[in-house]
Amino acid sequence: MNGIGDGAAYQDATGHIAIIGMAGRFPGAHDVREFWENLKSGKEGITRFSVDELEVNDRERLMSLDNYVAARAIVSDVDKFDAAFFGIMPKEADLIDPQQRLFLECCWHAFDDAGYDPLNCPAVVGVYAGASYNSYFLEHVGAGQTYFDDYAAGFQVSNFNTTLAAHAEFLATRVAYKLNLRGPAFSIGAGCATSLVAVSQACLTLQNYQCDMALAGAASITFPQRRGYLYEPGGMVSSDGHCRSFDASAEGTVFGDGVGALLLKRFEDAVADRDNIYAVIIGVGINNDGSAKVGFTAPSIEGQALAIEMAHASAGIDPATITYIEAHGTATPLGDPVEFAALTRAFRASTDKTQFCAIGTAKANIGHLDVAAGITGLIKTALSLHHKTLIPVLHFKHPNPRLDLVNSPFYIQSELSTWQRGATRLRAGVSAFGMGGTNTHVVVEEAPIPEPSLHGTSTC
Repeated sequence: MNGIGDGAAYQDATGHIAIIGMAGRFPGAHDVREFWENLKSGKEGITRFSVDELEVNDRERLMSLDNYVAARAIVSDVDKFDAAFFGIMPKEADLIDPQQRLFLECCWHAFDDAGYDPLNCPAVVGVYAGASYNSYFLEHVGAGQTYFDDYAAGFQVSNFNTTLAAHAEFLATRVAYKLNLRGPAFSIGAGCATSLVAVSQACLTLQNYQCDMALAGAASITFPQRRGYLYEPGGMVSSDGHCRSFDASAEGTVFGDGVGALLLKRFEDAVADRDNIYAVIIGVGINNDGSAKVGFTAPSIEGQALAIEMAHASAGIDPATITYIEAHGTATPLGDPVEFAALTRAFRASTDKTQFCAIGTAKANIGHLDVAAGITGLIKTALSLHHKTLIPVLHFKHPNPRLDLVNSPFYIQSELSTWQRGATRLRAGVSAFGMGGTNTHVVVEEAPIPEPSLHGTSTC
């Protein structure tokens, strides 16, 4: 392929998808740039609340309990929204789920990051997105507001209006409407795997030439934001408000809020249009566990391993050339050992090499962002490829004894380091595993360095 100037030309880039724009809101970070700086500096995005800061009933009693952990990973300023910019009246904006508001803003910023104006773009652009349960409706809109007219605002609030503002199935179509996007637009739900499933569907549509570019991502903002949780030994949540992924002291995860959106394009088109490319998606694997596990919420080694192997086959690469894994990494007693076993099984299908591939996860820094977890991990990995930098796993001190690291292909990334290229381009895998058994894995590769040129074309 022409236009690649770093001496490692692609043999066959057919079906590869370029990440050309990204945007997000994360715990402790207003945008992608701040998120990256926080990752590099080892800053934790989990907030701890005093009794006065909690937005829950009976907070004094809760804080007196030994197993109540007043900690959560939250996004700031979720009540801020430039409604006028998007042509939305104030009363309508009040009704719209903040997940939809923030995702709409992030989609605009993803276009801006890529250097395109969506409102003046002749390209056919698709939208694939998901959101968490709309707790804003229960907390702030309320079942009592079934019908009334607000003549002062000139906006009629009814069951129909609140349905359009509240339901996640309108998340993608609202973006398409407000940004004048004419490609396929639909919402996706697959638990914690939602946003990475959205990416996989966007890639598939691009590969089938059903659109020229695609937005993919998710939003998770739940209310009340300032709340804690009750720790139970052996459960899903952490005893101390830290997410200690793959560590011997890991006891659970910490849930939180986040929003992420990527603008994707066929690789050959991105090269021809001289777009900035953060990273290239070269393989995708997706499946479901079925009933071959102990319960609906339990993970499956076989299911996860098959999804990872599927991604390797889709990419057409030797897994031994992958040198980083952005793991799901929930730090739960069951989740981490199962994920590690699945990764080992998938890699061992084709290589006997040991400890050549680093493992990390954004959850150690910002907790588990529910449906936005996968897109957050992919954004982190694309930035790592772009900057050729590996981020350490925060709080990691001693490996979980249930992980046989010595005889595996993996080691835990424990320090900030330059990501050194070997015989091939830098490659990474990103995982997201949803409750209910949806397993998703993508293989991502570093972007080429474009040759200087005085000429170029543009899709928009």
